[in-house]
Amino acid sequence: MFLSLTTTHCPATDLGYLLLKHPDKVHEKQLAFGTAHLFYPEAGEGRCTAALVVDIDPVGLVRGRKGRDRLFDHYVSDRPYVASSFLSVAIARLLGAAMSGRSKGRQELADTPIPLEAVIAPLPCRGGPEILERLFAPLGYDVEAGPHPLDPDRPDWGPSAYVTARISGQVRLAELLTHLFVLIPVLDNQKHYWVGPDEVDKLLAKGTGWLETHPQQTMIAKRYLKHRSGLARATLNALAEQVEPAEADMLEAQDEAEATLEKPIRLHETRLDTVTRVLLEAGAKTVADLGCGEGKLLRRLLKEKQFTRILGIEVSAASLERASRRLKLDHMPLRQRERIDLVQGALTYRDVRLEGLDAAAAVEVIEHLEPDRLPAFEQAIFAAARPKTVIVTTPNREFNATFEDFEPGKLRHPDHRFEWTRAEFEAWAKDVAKRRGYAVRIDSIGEAHEDYGPPTQMGVFRR
Repeated sequence: MFLSLTTTHCPATDLGYLLLKHPDKVHEKQLAFGTAHLFYPEAGEGRCTAALVVDIDPVGLVRGRKGRDRLFDHYVSDRPYVASSFLSVAIARLLGAAMSGRSKGRQELADTPIPLEAVIAPLPCRGGPEILERLFAPLGYDVEAGPHPLDPDRPDWGPSAYVTARISGQVRLAELLTHLFVLIPVLDNQKHYWVGPDEVDKLLAKGTGWLETHPQQTMIAKRYLKHRSGLARATLNALAEQVEPAEADMLEAQDEAEATLEKPIRLHETRLDTVTRVLLEAGAKTVADLGCGEGKLLRRLLKEKQFTRILGIEVSAASLERASRRLKLDHMPLRQRERIDLVQGALTYRDVRLEGLDAAAAVEVIEHLEPDRLPAFEQAIFAAARPKTVIVTTPNREFNATFEDFEPGKLRHPDHRFEWTRAEFEAWAKDVAKRRGYAVRIDSIGEAHEDYGPPTQMGVFRR
């Protein structure tokens, strides 16, 4: 079984620092079932590749050590050759420090998304190659799957369950290794060892930051835990409780503080009214509220008959529950209820549920993202989902100077990671539009100050 990791980050040889494995050496690790070898087929300034090859002893799998600990009953199987849980173990044993995100001498680089490509061959895709897309695409990766025929001399037999997979993206190395570690056994739908409660803890630990919002989390939990329903149920329950009610209450209090700050200029109501109007003028019928919170924009959209399908997506399960209650979805007439769906998801990962929509709106959302996650947001919304119209609103930092007793440099909300000036927002919006095939119009929301501009700025992207 074979896994390669390639980067074109310059200097590409820094991959050796990230993996903690020198490019000039061949590295080996003895495992219970064979030997893992890591070496560099190429190591240049512009491109560097590390290859992990796992050499499994097929006889040892059956006989076990000293005739014990047999893993399989038959000598003939695909286990010595295909990527499986054996490869995940090899990644953990040989590249465990890299998967943890630690890098001696290059920690800043380890914390930075860089261009990375993984090639795995042969990789079993139980359920078809589309499973590969469903698992990795929501995480922001580009996915290619080259099928392997059952018999090259008998094309009429069709493809096998195995592919050569190519997975690429702008991502931290630790994230890529973690995703591979978890999802390779999920694709194989097997594990070579006993699965107990400790595997739940492992899955929750490795899934932190991505599994709780992955649209295929149920399938991942079931397959990773060898279809042990009790363990899968415990995992899904734990994922659903990631946002505690107390944390949701804190976020709501912070939202109220921002609303109080902006209340004298009726900014919140003006923002929602403006976005609704622009969506109507765009002729959109199917729309998404990205980061819908507790459903204030959704309530307005439901009042407009033009919108035949409305999707609210939010990372916080607690906020979605509050939105459901405030919208009274359980008591809504059936025809009205069929128009709206609330789903959990993150806006920095590709989500097929967002594809094919006429429009999407991110109202005061992007400033809650870490700046280094903005490229992932751009990829997920403007490259993958690609609605005809995208509306993005965000505070104008310059306008903060007009708020009474507001300290210079302070942000309007404790959870804001940044607030842009008019020039900064316009530059970002135009760059995104140019890269992704959109035209963009910059508009103001709220009464503009002579010197500081409007309180909120809005980009209307049209494809």
